[in-house]
Amino acid sequence: MSDSALMRRPSPLRTAYELLSSMRFAITLLAVICIASVIGTVVKQNEPLNNYINQFGPFWAEVLGRFSLFTVYSAGWFLAILGFLVLSTSLCIARNAPKIVADLRSFKEDIREGALKAFHHKGEGTLALSREAAMQHASAVLAGRGWQARAQLREGGTMVAARAGRANKLGYLAAHSAVVLICLGGLSDGDLVVRLQMALGGKSTFEGGGLIKDVPPEHRLPATNPTFRGNLLVTEGTRAGVAVLSMPDGIVLQDLPFDVELKKFIVEYYDTGMPKLFASQIVIHDNATGQATEATVKVNEPAIHQGVAIYQSSFEDGGSLLKLKAVPMARSGPAFDVQGRVGDTLQLTNGNDKLTVELSGLKVINVENLGSDRDGEQGTDVRRVDLGATLSRHLGSGAKPDGRAKTLHNIGPAITYKLVDASGQRREFHNYMVPVELEGQRVFLVGMREQLSENFRYLRIPADTEGSMDGWLRLRDALRDPAARSSAARQYAKAATPDGRPEMAEQLRITAERALALFAGAESPGDGQPVTGGLDAFSRFVEHSVPEAERQKVAEVLLRILNGAFYELAQISRGRAAQPPLPPGPETERFLTQAVLSMSDASFYPAPVMLQLDSFEQVQASVFQVARAPGKTLVYLGAVLLIVGVFAMLYIRERRLWIWLSDDPERPGATRVQLAMSTPRRTLDIDQDFDRLRSSLLAGPGDTPA
Repeated sequence: MSDSALMRRPSPLRTAYELLSSMRFAITLLAVICIASVIGTVVKQNEPLNNYINQFGPFWAEVLGRFSLFTVYSAGWFLAILGFLVLSTSLCIARNAPKIVADLRSFKEDIREGALKAFHHKGEGTLALSREAAMQHASAVLAGRGWQARAQLREGGTMVAARAGRANKLGYLAAHSAVVLICLGGLSDGDLVVRLQMALGGKSTFEGGGLIKDVPPEHRLPATNPTFRGNLLVTEGTRAGVAVLSMPDGIVLQDLPFDVELKKFIVEYYDTGMPKLFASQIVIHDNATGQATEATVKVNEPAIHQGVAIYQSSFEDGGSLLKLKAVPMARSGPAFDVQGRVGDTLQLTNGNDKLTVELSGLKVINVENLGSDRDGEQGTDVRRVDLGATLSRHLGSGAKPDGRAKTLHNIGPAITYKLVDASGQRREFHNYMVPVELEGQRVFLVGMREQLSENFRYLRIPADTEGSMDGWLRLRDALRDPAARSSAARQYAKAATPDGRPEMAEQLRITAERALALFAGAESPGDGQPVTGGLDAFSRFVEHSVPEAERQKVAEVLLRILNGAFYELAQISRGRAAQPPLPPGPETERFLTQAVLSMSDASFYPAPVMLQLDSFEQVQASVFQVARAPGKTLVYLGAVLLIVGVFAMLYIRERRLWIWLSDDPERPGATRVQLAMSTPRRTLDIDQDFDRLRSSLLAGPGDTPA
C-alpha cells in the first residue's frame, strides 16, 4: 500500500466517531431499547424467582435470568445501551447542528439565474412595472404569505431569495434533543444513580430478614440521596419512614426525611369486585421541624413533601386478627380454636408431628360469577377429586368471554394460609368463611393447591339446617364410629325389609354395614391395595369382587343401600347432638347426596386439619411508592420537545423560492420575472401552493405570463 493510501486511511478514533454519530447507529440502539421495553412489559418484572420457575420452568427461568430479562430496566446491558443512545444522539446533534444553524441563516441568494430553469416548480412572465416596483410587488406578496426574503443586486438584474417553514429544521433539533433529555431523565431516576451512591458511600444490598430497625447502616441510604424510588408499607394507626428499594441482588433501605402515618384507608368496589377507588388519609411528620401535615393520597394524585412524591401504589392486609377453628380431617375429634394475625407463623401439633401454619391473607370481599352455563346446566361434578376445572365456572374472574350469563355475587370473606408438614411439604389453602349457594345447595368451599402455578381445587362441604359445618362433621364422626355404623345398618334393614319377607333383614343389615365400612375406609376392598375409603373404595370393591357383566347392576344396588344407610346415620348423629331428626324431602336428599360426595373427596384431603374462619378484625395497610425524581423535569421537557419536533417535521413544510428580476429588452419600463421553488417533499399541496404563488407574483397591469 502506498504512503498516500495510508495517509487517506481514516484513524480508528475517526471511524468510531463516524459510527457513534451516525443516524443508523442511533436508530439501531433505539430499536433495541424498544424491543427490550416490550420484553419488560410482557414479562413481569422484579417478581420472586419461584414465580418465574413456576411460569417458565427451571431451565428457561435460569436462561432468562442470565440475560436479566426479569429486571430489564435495571440490567447493565440496558443501561449501557441507553447511555450509548444518549452519546450517539448527542453526537448527531453536535455534528449536524452547525449545518442546520448555517442553513437557517442562509437564504442561498447566490444561486445563478440560469439554474432556475432546472427546477420542477418554475415560472416565467413579464410585469408592466419597473424593476424597483416589481421588487416591491414581489416583497409585498411574499410578506403577505409569511415568506422571509432577501434581495441581491447583480449586474443585469436583482435576485430575490425567500424561504418559508424554517421551523422544520428546528423540529429536527427538538426531536433529537428530546431523545437525549428523556434518556438522561431515565438514567438519573433509575438504578444507575442509586448504584453509584452505594458504591461511593460503601453501601451494599441486604438479603436477610427481620425488622427494619435492626438492618445495619451499611444497607441504608441517607435521606439526602438525590434520587430514589421505593415502596413504603404503612398499617392503619402506625407510621413509617423507611422505604424499601428492590435491587436485582437484594434490597436497600432508604431513610426518608419524614414519617408517614396512615390514619385511615378507604376502598370502594365495583359490582365486579374490582377496586373502584382506594385512597389513604395520611399525616406527614417532618423529621427536621416536627411539623405534621395532613394529606389525602389517591391513585394519580400524590402528596409531595420536600421534593419526595408519595404515590398510592396498592393496598394489603395490615395484620388482621383472625379467629379460626381447626377442624380435624384425618381423624375424628372436636375442633379447637386458633388465633393469629395475617403474616404470623403458628405451630400446631398433630400427634408426634408438628405442623407450621403461615397465615398469608384475608380477603373480605369476593365477588364471583355464579351464572349458569350456556346450556342451562351448572354441572360441577363434586365426585371428582380435582374440582378446579369445573368449579372455575363458578369461581374466579367475573369477566370470562365464554358467552355465559353472568350473575355476580359477593360470596363473603376468605382466608389463605400455607401448611408445612414435618417433611417440609408446603401446600396452600383457600377457604371461604360462609356457605355459598351452588345448584340449590349451600356449601362451604375449601380450596387447596400444591403449587402457586396451579388453580385451587375445591372441596364442597354441605351446610346443615343451621348454616354451619357442624352437621357434616357430626355425620363424618358417626361414619367413623363402628357402633354408629352398626346401629344405622340395623335401622336401615328394618326400614327397607319388604313386608312378608323378614328373612331379607339380616342380609340387608350385613350389606349396609359393609357398605358403610367400605366407605369409611374401615374395610379393605380386597384388591390388595391401600385402604382409602369413599367412592373409590366402592369402585375397587366392585371391580375386584363382581363379574364384569354384573358390575353396573351391583354398583347401583350398593349405592342405593349406602344412601339409605347414610340417612339413618344422619339421624343417629343428630340424636346424639340432641337435635330433631331430619325431615324427609328434597332438601334432606340434597344435603345427604352432597355429604356422601364431599366425604368421598375428603378422604383425599392432603392435610390433617382444615382451618375455618370464625371471625376477624380487619386491619388495612397502604403500599406507597415514594420517589425523589429530579429527572422527571427532563422527561417532561423532553416530551414537550418531542411533540413540538415531530409536529414541526411532519406538518411544517420547508420551502425556498428564488425570483430573478431583470429589465425586459423588448418592452422598455417592463420587468422580466423568472421564479423557481424547491422543497424536500413534493405533494399536491405544494403544487397548488406554488400555482397560487406564481399567479400572485406574475399578476399585474400589462403582465404577459410565459
